[in-house]
Amino acid sequence: MRILIIRHGDPDYARDSLTEKGFRERACLLETLKKEGITSIYVSPLGRAQRTAEPIAEYCGIEPITLDWLREFPGSVKPPYEELGIVPAWNTNCPWNLMPQYWTTQNEFYSNEMWADHPLYDGSGVHKTCAAIDAGWEALMDRHGYERNGQLYDIKPDTDESQTIALFCHLGLGLGLLSRILKAPLPFMWQSFFLPCSSVTTVYTEKYKPYLNQCILRVIGLGDVSHLRVGDEPVSSSGLHSQILLPPDGDPAFGH
Repeated sequence: MRILIIRHGDPDYARDSLTEKGFRERACLLETLKKEGITSIYVSPLGRAQRTAEPIAEYCGIEPITLDWLREFPGSVKPPYEELGIVPAWNTNCPWNLMPQYWTTQNEFYSNEMWADHPLYDGSGVHKTCAAIDAGWEALMDRHGYERNGQLYDIKPDTDESQTIALFCHLGLGLGLLSRILKAPLPFMWQSFFLPCSSVTTVYTEKYKPYLNQCILRVIGLGDVSHLRVGDEPVSSSGLHSQILLPPDGDPAFGH
């Protein structure tokens, strides 16, 4: 089975929809997703994800299922910047936009066993959201024929392993979901990886002989935006504090 984790197009947060650029991104994305053989579609309840999913659902003739646990992380945090003498570059309590002068000094953020006990997350709502993601994800996998067995999944008899499911969601949620799938530290995933708008992250179920009734989950592509390059659409920097630049030759590069 393949799982496609898709971030919404460039957002118009005020209207909970997409910007004009976001709709252009959606058109480019549609041309790529038409070729993916998608069999099931799941969507965050937020408008920007719903708008992104609409054309591919219509093309595939699939009724998308809205899952509340795919909505963006609601939690906020209050890093002790002032007492540490750190001047924040922006005014936000977003848990995946911490100042590097702070988060890189927190050893717990690099440990999957320790990060959840860090006082930054006390009362933030992050733990509650993680629990909802865990429950929602395992229910989804079970629905499609995969039952967790430790770090493996048992493949139920008669499971269609050719399925491709698409999840339309968000930056923080998408990275949060990957952290839960891979059992990787959530703060490290949030601060070290980025999913551009309309990007596609691909996760495969992978089997090893002779254990053909079990699989692991393996990420084979993270934040792919090749559909934007094909469509001559610049990559959005929404949610990123550096700019994603498109030089005259059209080859994307990262810069400040």
